[in-house]
Amino acid sequence: MIARLVAVIKFKMSETSQVRIFYLCFPVILLCAAGVTSAQVYDIVIRNGIIVDGSGSKSFTGDVAIQGDRIAAIEATGKIKGTKEIDATGLIVSPGFINMLSWADAALVKDGRSMSNIKQGVTMEIFGEGWSPGPRKSNPKKSAWGTLGEFLAYAEKKGVSPNIASFVGATTVRMYVLGAENRAPSPQELEQMKNLVRQAMKEGAMGLGTSLIYAPADFASTHELTELAKAASEHGGMYITHMRSESDQILNAMDEAFAIARDADIPAEIYHLKINHQRNWGKIDRVLKKIDSARNAGLKITANMYPYTASSTGLTARLPTWVQEGGMAAMRKRLRDPSVRTKVLKEMELGIPSKNSDPSDVLILSFHRDSLNALYKNMRLDRIAALHGKNPDETVIDLIIADRSSYPIPTIYFLMSEQNVRRMISLPYVSIGSDATSMSNEPHNVTGPTHPRLYGSFARFYSRYVREEKLMSPEEGIRRMTSMPAENLKIKNRGLIQPGYYADIAIFDPEKFRDRASYEDSHLYAEGMVHVLVNGTPVLANGEHTGKTPGRAIRGPGYKQSAVLPPKPPVAAGKQ
Repeated sequence: MIARLVAVIKFKMSETSQVRIFYLCFPVILLCAAGVTSAQVYDIVIRNGIIVDGSGSKSFTGDVAIQGDRIAAIEATGKIKGTKEIDATGLIVSPGFINMLSWADAALVKDGRSMSNIKQGVTMEIFGEGWSPGPRKSNPKKSAWGTLGEFLAYAEKKGVSPNIASFVGATTVRMYVLGAENRAPSPQELEQMKNLVRQAMKEGAMGLGTSLIYAPADFASTHELTELAKAASEHGGMYITHMRSESDQILNAMDEAFAIARDADIPAEIYHLKINHQRNWGKIDRVLKKIDSARNAGLKITANMYPYTASSTGLTARLPTWVQEGGMAAMRKRLRDPSVRTKVLKEMELGIPSKNSDPSDVLILSFHRDSLNALYKNMRLDRIAALHGKNPDETVIDLIIADRSSYPIPTIYFLMSEQNVRRMISLPYVSIGSDATSMSNEPHNVTGPTHPRLYGSFARFYSRYVREEKLMSPEEGIRRMTSMPAENLKIKNRGLIQPGYYADIAIFDPEKFRDRASYEDSHLYAEGMVHVLVNGTPVLANGEHTGKTPGRAIRGPGYKQSAVLPPKPPVAAGKQ
């Protein structure tokens, strides 16, 4: 280009004029040369991918440029260059997925890689279903954090592959003030609880989370929950709830959730939307109509789901919650009292707190005690009861007493209708949450069977309900895992493939992306996810984890930087 410009000058001018004009034009010539030789070369270019940008708009083929931690440009194929280039020919390039219900907080402190979810394209984990990492009373000499903000800062500094965020748990706040007591807080105690919520919101909580079928969470009244939700609303947060019933009393539970949303002037989301027990499956029209009515009345109501017909929680879910007051040890002590045992058995027979599911629908995964594992691990309750020689309710009590664990016995309940799952997962306001931790399937981590949702929720949603059953377009399915939850949580600059947004990106084979974990063989990674980037850093390359931990703490709309103490130095796993 420079030679051509000089040739034109020589052709048109005398020798003296040529020299004068050349020097006058020299700065322009240098600028032109710089434009040619110093064209932008980006850190990473994702080449020739099927871009599904997360908005729900139609996909298109192109290149995505990343500079630092942000998406810098989206261009037609071949127009931009990168220091590193990723060939995405035939692959979908989408925003990274947001897990609206994660229990990975403790696991990520031990192992920040988040293997089972990174291999599904999950780039953000949201904690806080009733329980949250803080606030907690802690020994400053032994504990790495006490408040929720301190946990987020600590985990980020220690190193995690995905981004992390959390609601503040209403159960956590209640236990901080009242312990596991079954009573209402005094006005002074309630104000203390509200102040804990306000502090957590300033430290970055997304809002207030509840889990109301469990003790001591269900000891809270609607008034108490509304007051805590008001404290979260002051700082722009969301109320997100595992409702008081997902079974016989589901309609009443929805009324409570929507009343809290209305009275606290706060958006609300239903955790793992479902209807349990066959006797209730026919209520689906009333359930969905109730949500529509609330939304039409001006409430902002959304929901999330995991794409399975079985849930997973503790075996204690079959017991009345009053007997669980004070925790597992106190409960076992009560259950050893013959008069208490008789009362509990009578209430279980009467259907308190809810008529229990058929024992053949209850799969007990594992126990704390090896002797019980040897007899009953990964076995249905009806079979265990037959071997134990007592009826199922008595067997449940005997197992809980014998296991002597500080945690409930992990159990899978097969209680949902596939037809209802299809209808609910098709709703445009439903996002995806695993309701599980995220971990590696390395032998030292695998202590027993688990629910397959730990390894497969996002892959199953896409492969079964988007690709195979075509309940929605790929563009809509990806919107539900990306921009929709980001918008609901008021998270800025994430959830879309768009210049200026953070480069949280999932790149996968649209025909091969699928879950592999099953109830029979649960510790199997999903397949078909090829590359994952978090904040512009590759954490999965050609299906293999890179070991990188670029994840950041994502804080909610009420965040005040001055409210968070500096993170303490990371300590070795198992020391905190």
